[in-house]
Amino acid sequence: MRILAIADEESKSFWEFFDKSKLQGVDLIISCGDLDPRYLSFLATFAAVPVLYVHGNHDKMYEKTPPEGCICIDDKIYVHDGVRIVGLGGSMRYSEGPYQYTEWQMKQRVARLRFQLFRKRGFDILVTHAPAYQLNDGRDLPHQGFQVFLNLIEKYKPKYFLHGHVHLSYGRNHKRYDKYRDTHVINAYERCIFDYEDEHPERRETWQI
Repeated sequence: MRILAIADEESKSFWEFFDKSKLQGVDLIISCGDLDPRYLSFLATFAAVPVLYVHGNHDKMYEKTPPEGCICIDDKIYVHDGVRIVGLGGSMRYSEGPYQYTEWQMKQRVARLRFQLFRKRGFDILVTHAPAYQLNDGRDLPHQGFQVFLNLIEKYKPKYFLHGHVHLSYGRNHKRYDKYRDTHVINAYERCIFDYEDEHPERRETWQI
């Protein structure tokens, strides 16, 4: 399964210089948040594959203008071709507004997923907006990650953890790829592509299409 992961910044390669052939071979599109809903709707129109998304901390406009033709997986387990995908959007709470959570609030969201996780016998991909605590996150509160994400990874051992929120352009040595225990960690900033079955994504020569 070839997955296109996107987050935080609309790719000019798709939106301004779009060529449908760029999506050839892509089986699933996953947004990790903070993207214009019209951008997701645009991709859903031209891609004959599901477009999944979680909310970022700047996605307030989704309340009035949800991305058409796309599937919100926040607080759900979505199964695509047998691959179980968990969605937990939002960032650490640093101001008033939607899609911001304290560590305790995020733990409560995870607790409400326990029955689904039991029925599905775990999950294969964790999709969030914020990173995990001290795993490619920032030390300032707005960009600090959640400890509970590490707990989820340690307990269920998913193959992939996809997040956004920390832009590769920030200049803080944020990485596209990392690994935590046996889980491959990918920062989906702007756009990146990977094959779910790839056992060694760290050897990938290019992450973009």
